[in-house]
Amino acid sequence: MSRTILTYGLVSGTIIILGMISTIVLSAQHSLWLGYLIMLVGLSAILLAIKSHRDRTLGGVIRFWPALLIGLGVAVVAGVAYVAIWEAYLALTHYRFMDDYTASILAAKKAEGLSGAAWDKLVAETAQMKRNYANPLYRMPMTFTEIFPVGALVALVSAALLRNPRFLPART
Repeated sequence: MSRTILTYGLVSGTIIILGMISTIVLSAQHSLWLGYLIMLVGLSAILLAIKSHRDRTLGGVIRFWPALLIGLGVAVVAGVAYVAIWEAYLALTHYRFMDDYTASILAAKKAEGLSGAAWDKLVAETAQMKRNYANPLYRMPMTFTEIFPVGALVALVSAALLRNPRFLPART
C-alpha cells in the first residue's frame, strides 16, 4: 500500500507543479480556475491509486476508511512533492516569483487608477507579502495548503465512490 501511495503521490505532485510552472512561464495572466483544473487533473491519481489497490490487492472490494487513508496518503505525498518542486523552481529563478507577482498586482491596480491612501496601503501590503514569502517557514506550509485541501476533497469523493465494487469494476 505504501508503494502505491508513494508512486501515485509523486506522479500527482509532479503533474500539478509542472502544469502550474508552465502556466507561469507561458502566460502573464494566472487564472484561479486553471490552477484548480490542473490540480484536479493531477489529483485524479488519488482515484487511480485507490482503484489500483482495490483491484490488485483486495480483489475488487475496499471499505471507505482504508480507501480514504490511501487517498489522503497520496494527497500528502503530492503536497510534499509540490512544495519540493516549487522550492526548486524558486531557487532556480532566484526567488523572483514574488517580486514579479507583486509588481503585476501593483501595475494592474495602477492601470485601474488606484492612487492616494489606497495606493499607499496596497504598496505596504505587497511589501509585507514579499517579506512574509521570503521566510521558508511561512512559504512552505502556505504552498502545501494550496494543494492539500483539494487532495483531501478528491480523496473523500474517491473513497465514497470506490467503496462500491460496481463503480469502475475490476477487470478479470
